[in-house]
Amino acid sequence: MSKLWGGRFTKKTDQLVEEYTASILFDKELAEEDIQGSLAHVTMLGKCGILPLDDVEKIKDGLLHVQGMIRRGELEFSVSDEDIHMNIEKALIDEVGPVGGKLHTGRSRNDQVATDMHLYLRKRVVEFVGLLNKLQEALIGQAKQNLETIVPGYTHLQRAQPILFAHHLMAYVSMFQRDIERLQDSYKRINVLPLGAGALAGTTFPIDRHFVAGQLGFDGVYENSLDAVSDRDFIIEFLSNASMIMMHLSRLSEEFILWSSTEFHFIELDDAFCTGSSIMPQKKNPDVPELVRGKTGRVYGNLVGLLTVLKSLPLAYNKDMQEDKEGMFDTVRTLQGALQLYAPMVSTMKVNKERMRRAVNQDFSNATDIADYLVNKGLPFRQAHEVIGKTVLYCIQNGKFLLDLTLDEFHQFSKLFEQDIYKVLQPEQVVNARNVYGGTASNQVSEAIARAEVVFNKTNEWFEQYYSKSH
Repeated sequence: MSKLWGGRFTKKTDQLVEEYTASILFDKELAEEDIQGSLAHVTMLGKCGILPLDDVEKIKDGLLHVQGMIRRGELEFSVSDEDIHMNIEKALIDEVGPVGGKLHTGRSRNDQVATDMHLYLRKRVVEFVGLLNKLQEALIGQAKQNLETIVPGYTHLQRAQPILFAHHLMAYVSMFQRDIERLQDSYKRINVLPLGAGALAGTTFPIDRHFVAGQLGFDGVYENSLDAVSDRDFIIEFLSNASMIMMHLSRLSEEFILWSSTEFHFIELDDAFCTGSSIMPQKKNPDVPELVRGKTGRVYGNLVGLLTVLKSLPLAYNKDMQEDKEGMFDTVRTLQGALQLYAPMVSTMKVNKERMRRAVNQDFSNATDIADYLVNKGLPFRQAHEVIGKTVLYCIQNGKFLLDLTLDEFHQFSKLFEQDIYKVLQPEQVVNARNVYGGTASNQVSEAIARAEVVFNKTNEWFEQYYSKSH
């Protein structure tokens, strides 16, 4: 069969050009969406009287047959048919005859492919909200089990102040909540229908774009036909959101890698999420978090790549825009793989509470509380800061920690110290002294977990509502 668009041409397409310009090797991933959009489109053509209803039914039956062939792996895609749209249309014509050629009435591949990507991406966005919600659930579960577990908090990767391990985990719950909200907000820009824009200017046929939008579950249609076929902002926004999710996962991965090392030994990841060494039998390598950390770069690259493709394109559609798909598919697969692994890895993680406690007892992370203690005794903070700096230096020079000092030793630096200083320096006291909204005090963290669970349940409701709508 000749090219479906070949009437204008006097020569066959060069084989190398055919192979270079074809997108079927990757856009076949849009097969389900392409058929879904075509079924809605042809239904509308019948409703509007553009095609006879007998033709509409034949085309719909043919499309469903082609869909079944694709699902069973029976349809062989051809590079000579260029893309998923032409491959499906050719298979349809082979199935139902020339009437299948009427399917493309009132549309172009330009608005067709844009519709496919909107359909594809809205599914993925909803799925990612669900996966992030599962990860939050795992983090909240670990936080609940560690409401009394004290761990060093760090700045500059130096021990700073003791905090609850639950507080540390809940920081990531907050990060992923922002990611969820960004995805939810992006849904309304994804869920807009471009079909009906034609190649760039609309169509002469009396189509009903809003009917198609309703058939496909879109909330609205593009206002401008040029914008409809040339807009890839929704993909860029997804790639940006995915980059931030991967950045957050990468930060958590780095902590898991550090914490599971012999030097820290704060946690142990389940064997199911680690691998061994081919030469060193004692090794247990945190390969999952390492790969997540490494794969973050490719997601960033996909974002920058598409931004670069689009940066100087005139309106409307250009062949350059074929480059919008591979990076999107790669990002979806990369993010999906990471999120599917992370929730079970977090939930099965073992926490070495005693090791964390020993670390807290063998540092100077309670020094700030001594400064606050002196301030409450009337000493200006800057003077108190200097006093504690000298006290810590004395401890370092004498191989001691603050709780090891006698009251006489404390008096070398300030007569304001009294016996209650030893209570102030206890890790539990240090943690619970931060009794402010968002602080690390146990009651504040408990309340934060309760608030997070309310938001978690709302997100789950959103997921269930939109999953059925987008799928």
